[in-house]
Formats: sequence, structure tokens, C-alpha cells
Amino acid sequence: MSRTTFFEVEVLDGRTRQQLCFLDKVEPHATIGEIKSLFHKSYQQLYPARQDLKLDPKGKSLRDDDVLQNLPVGTTATMYFRDLGPQVGWTMVFLAEYIGPLFIYLLFYFRVPYIYSHQDAFTSSPYSVVTLACACHTCHYIKRLIETIFVHRFSHGTMPLRTIVRNCVYYWVFSAWLAFYINHPLYTPPSYGDMQVNYALAIFVLCELGNFSIHVALNNLKAEGGPKCKKFPHPTKNPFTWLFFFVSCPNYTYEVGAWASFSVMTQCLPVALFTFLAFIQMTIWAKGKHKTYVREFMDYPNLRMPIIPLLL
Repeated sequence: MSRTTFFEVEVLDGRTRQQLCFLDKVEPHATIGEIKSLFHKSYQQLYPARQDLKLDPKGKSLRDDDVLQNLPVGTTATMYFRDLGPQVGWTMVFLAEYIGPLFIYLLFYFRVPYIYSHQDAFTSSPYSVVTLACACHTCHYIKRLIETIFVHRFSHGTMPLRTIVRNCVYYWVFSAWLAFYINHPLYTPPSYGDMQVNYALAIFVLCELGNFSIHVALNNLKAEGGPKCKKFPHPTKNPFTWLFFFVSCPNYTYEVGAWASFSVMTQCLPVALFTFLAFIQMTIWAKGKHKTYVREFMDYPNLRMPIIPLLL
């Protein structure tokens, strides 16, 4: 009967190289997540989500599911620790990001006092497009909240607290900025009137339905394959998912389409700027996801692009 060879794990501070912890008799099949839990016993304030462990101070962070015996180390492993700071769960992250814009926009729509002039307090716009814009904006963020609570499955558990503050500032400030102009007493409707509004509204609704359909499809894929799902998404019977034939991240495609149509509907420059910045960020995310699919799956469809069919 073979004798089990245990590992010794030394954890050093990534900056000072000072020893923080020495773990003796660690099982060879122990994961990095389990090592973080052992480290947590010595430093109660450093819960596993705050810990970043590397084999080299300037190297790549180790994943929680990495197995100790599969790493390029001997029976004595040296790891370097970095404190990621206070962490917030992804569900709470999205709730904070989306609840803010939902209520901030409504403050401008109902023209609460001290936003516009005194005589405009609690008045309403005579233009129907303003009401439609409020309904679209409200439904968009309600949809996001519903997806956060009931649909999304998060592959990473937490986000640094400093990042959620930055994200909230981005969403909340932009929401206030575009709401200020769309609900302003001097706001004028789009140049082409009802035709421009109605066509843009139709595209907005279709893109919102498409975005929701993709999120449901991705959720079903993860539910089917589990947390270590090794499948890439395919089109289903739902026509909105057929965009998977052409792009890797149709959820971003639909998201950009929704905001672009909202820009046309309101003919508002702040909305267009928000859409442009969102498009840049989502393109970066889509390219990263597309690159991962191509690297992991030899049979990944060549026709698919990251976010825009046949172009980008």
C-alpha cells in the first residue's frame, strides 16, 4: 500500500516576503480554495474571498479549484499572498448598481423640487416621448433586477468594495445626467416625431426581449452543465437566440441595440454618449469571452464574431 506524500505550504506576504503562515501535512489533492480556508483560520479577518494567492509575486492568480499536486511545485510550496480588500457578493453588486438608476430617473421624471425651477416642481412634460422614455428606462432596470435575483448564475463569488463604488458612481451619475435632459422643461421631441419614436421603441422592445432570452439561455446552459460546464452556447428554438449563429455574446449585442434605440427615441446626446461608452466596454468583454471560447473549444464556429455579426 502506497504511502501518501503530504505537502508543506508556506504563505508569504507578496510585498514584504515575510512569512504569514506555514501549513504542514496538506493533502496533495487539496484545492487552493481549501488552502485559503486553512489560511483564514490564522487570520480571521482575511476570509477566502479577500485572498489572492500566487506562485510568483508578479505571476497569475491561482484559481480556487486548482489542485495543489497539479501545480508546478515540489512537496514544499511557496505562495505569495495579497489582500484584495473587503468584498461584496455579485448579487448585492448588481442590486446596488441597478436600484440607483431606477429611482434616480424617477426623481427627474416627477420633477421633485430643487431639480428644475420652482414653478416646474411636480409638473409633467406635455410630450408622450418623455413618458415612453421613462417607461423604457424603468422596465430596463426592473428587468435587470429580476435577472439578478432569478436568472443569473455568477461564476465568481465577489467583487472588491472599491469597485462597486466606482461602478455605482458610473451608473448613477449617467442616469441622473440623461434623466436631467430628457425630463427638462425645455426638452424638445425628436426631429422626425412619432415615426422616429415608434420605430425606435419597437427596436428597443425587441432588443430587451432578446437580451432577456440570451440570459435565460446562458442560465439554462450552466444549469445543465453545472459550475464546471464545458459547453459553449448554441441557438435554441427561441428565435432571439439565433443570434448565436453570428456572435459569441449576443446579450451584449442586444444591450447595445437597446441603448442605441433609446438614443434615437429620445434624441438625447447624453444617452448617445452613455451608449458609446457602454459599447466600448461591452466590446472588450465580448472579445475576451470570444477568445476564451476559441481557445477552449476546437470545434467553435468560425463564423461567430465577438459582438457585431460579420464585423467585430
